[in-house]
Amino acid sequence: MIFLSMVLLGAVIGFVGAGGAGVTIALLTAGFDVPIHTALAVALAAMVFTMISGTYSHFREHEVEVKTGAIIGLGGVAGAFAGANVSNIIPADLLHFLTGAMMFVSAIILYIKVYQDKWLSRHLKVRPDMLVGKRLYIYGTIAGVINGFLSGTFGIGAAAFIQITLLVVFGVPILKTIGTCMMVILPISAAGGLGYLFNGRLDFLIFLQTLTGLMLGAWFGAKFTHLAPVWFLKFAIVATPTIGAFVMLIK
Repeated sequence: MIFLSMVLLGAVIGFVGAGGAGVTIALLTAGFDVPIHTALAVALAAMVFTMISGTYSHFREHEVEVKTGAIIGLGGVAGAFAGANVSNIIPADLLHFLTGAMMFVSAIILYIKVYQDKWLSRHLKVRPDMLVGKRLYIYGTIAGVINGFLSGTFGIGAAAFIQITLLVVFGVPILKTIGTCMMVILPISAAGGLGYLFNGRLDFLIFLQTLTGLMLGAWFGAKFTHLAPVWFLKFAIVATPTIGAFVMLIK
């Protein structure tokens, strides 16, 4: 049942083009009573494999700022590993609430990006040039640790936070933010997954069902994206993580 459910969820994720870590956690915990710590571990570990293909695809299209992504990603490794260990000692009920709250904040940011683009452009001061030199290493390490800690603790990719950081702090061109963000999430997910693994939280059977189901479903879902009207795609992009957030908060 987990595998079949993940196929359906993967189809939705592939359709809207979202990472899906949050809704994966919501489905595992609310639908199958998987312990929250195990659900976080599974979501992070599964994200490693989805980010590999996405990062490679964007890299081939020259849509990745490799140096910036590598510096932030390396900082994220430390943050994610620490976050996974902190998450391990947080009581399950509190972790449910905090994860749901994080997902809800991410959904709000996504709503602003999708529906309030003009407002965002007026109020978001995008850096006009790429950050270089010592400040790149200092700010990159700090940004990586913070975003990695959020991902490791709450099991979400923190893509919304990372993309805004890339635009505002590091001056990454908007067309390269998605690919660079995927590159950053890749080592963060791996480090966070290892942190949960070392704490005995990763269930390999659930992980395999989740990963194979999501990958299969996403492959089918992506084929229907171009058939949907733009208004419906926008709605689905925002509604998917929002529903996941509400499920987590109610749980």
